[in-house]
Amino acid sequence: MAIPGDERLPFPRLGADPASVRQRVEALEKLLERMFVIPGTKQTVGLDVILDLIPVAGDIVAAALGAYIVWEARNLGMSRWQIARMAGNVGFDWLLGLIPWVGAIPDFFFRSNSRNLKMIKRHLDKHHAATATVEGQITKRG
Repeated sequence: MAIPGDERLPFPRLGADPASVRQRVEALEKLLERMFVIPGTKQTVGLDVILDLIPVAGDIVAAALGAYIVWEARNLGMSRWQIARMAGNVGFDWLLGLIPWVGAIPDFFFRSNSRNLKMIKRHLDKHHAATATVEGQITKRG
């Protein structure tokens, strides 16, 4: 349930409606993949890369956070094929991350959480068009 007149809250909403799920998943993806920009470049990194620097435990935490995004997608009613692809993205990222120190490098190129967010957005845009966002704000249609 949104607050009347305030369509953009400063924090992700806790509701189960598609707009709240979109907001939560976008916030988590930003935290994991695009938290800050590497100085002197346009390359963004997030918690996923930082956690890769902690052998094994960091990879498990990153995979658990990625699995949460997949769980949210499942709750949206996405197909089993889409859920399997998303789980495969998280699993592949986890396996790459298990390589000590070197495992952080593939996270610059294979961003499983960003890939999964794209799949969720496509699903939401097709099945829940009212959740579409423009520059981070939820728009009302209809």
